[in-house]
Amino acid sequence: MIQVDFTIVKNNKLGNGFGLLILEAPEVELCALPGQFVQVYVPDSPKTFLRRPISICNIEDNKLWLLIRNAGHGTEHLLNMSCGSKLNVIIPLGRGFKIPSDFNSFRPLLAGGGVGVAPLLYYGIKLKELGCKPSFLLAAKTKSQLLLIDEFSKYGDVYISTDDGSCGEKGLITENSVLMSNAFNYVGCCGPMPMMKAIHNVANKLGVECEVSLENLMGCGIGACLCCVEDTKDSGNVCVCKEGPVFNIERLKW
Repeated sequence: MIQVDFTIVKNNKLGNGFGLLILEAPEVELCALPGQFVQVYVPDSPKTFLRRPISICNIEDNKLWLLIRNAGHGTEHLLNMSCGSKLNVIIPLGRGFKIPSDFNSFRPLLAGGGVGVAPLLYYGIKLKELGCKPSFLLAAKTKSQLLLIDEFSKYGDVYISTDDGSCGEKGLITENSVLMSNAFNYVGCCGPMPMMKAIHNVANKLGVECEVSLENLMGCGIGACLCCVEDTKDSGNVCVCKEGPVFNIERLKW
């Protein structure tokens, strides 16, 4: 991991409390695995004491994309920062999603909701670069809350679920017909905990390999503060920031 001072080159407001920050540090060659995250220092925010953990949404043209939801003082401050502002970032952290050795037999469905779609975009991009076309299953309460759909569609087929039926299929993400299509042998998932647990249950019933990216509260990002501990079947209590955030569901006591 390295600690880098980035410059904000774009701050795109996406509505509904979401935004996309694009950061640049030309002197540093950025490298990260899909599913890894960063720790961002929030400057000039007296109510924010700890860095904020944020998934890597994409690295394109050596620029770092961060999809952010306004969840409190820290993230609100980040979303209101202007272009040209500096952000100090620790990158990359954690362990990411599976990179298969045999792409001919790997049929991935990447499922997410809310800001949880962030790491799935970078994962899908990397899979496509390696010769494996992913499919995406994205969910939101309503059409206006769907995020980065145009970006996802560049790299694979996109399936959508909305609670109100305003886009895609109406209903919960686990009710989407694509999950029952038997077209996939792997599911990568990130989103609200109830959603991930529901995807976990479906994957178990179907006998499909599944990984989830946990969003436990993280204070330090390096396994020192013990804020993000998760009890696992094979290793007892582990720090999500170091052992994860991505876990195979077979390891979790869900």
